[in-house]
Amino acid sequence: MATLDDLRRTALGLPGGEERSTTGGAAWFVRGKLFAWECHPWPSIPADMREIIAAELVIGVKVADRIDALALVEMAPEVFLRTTTTWGEPKVAFRMAGIDEDHLAELVTEAWRVQAPKYLRRELDDVGS
Repeated sequence: MATLDDLRRTALGLPGGEERSTTGGAAWFVRGKLFAWECHPWPSIPADMREIIAAELVIGVKVADRIDALALVEMAPEVFLRTTTTWGEPKVAFRMAGIDEDHLAELVTEAWRVQAPKYLRRELDDVGS
């Protein structure tokens, strides 16, 4: 099972990645754009999802397209939540208890790629090659 420290390590290891404290918990940004965050049980979230978020650590990440989020929910509905709020779409939320470290790193890195400018994406790609 992945932890918040694993998320933090991955997010801050990406070029331009920074952490900020928000009213809902920790959140990670690249060049001022949100790419991952701790979910908070806001009243606008459907009651069944709000109960899950209140009871355990749930993380939200940006995705490239709403279809990507739907595919994740279809593949693992016990891990990925079907909905939270309409704010910040496209995105997906998941239960940290159901994610291993490798999958977490992949989700966070892809979320970062969605929000990062081209020059930072190139920087990451150059480091990886």
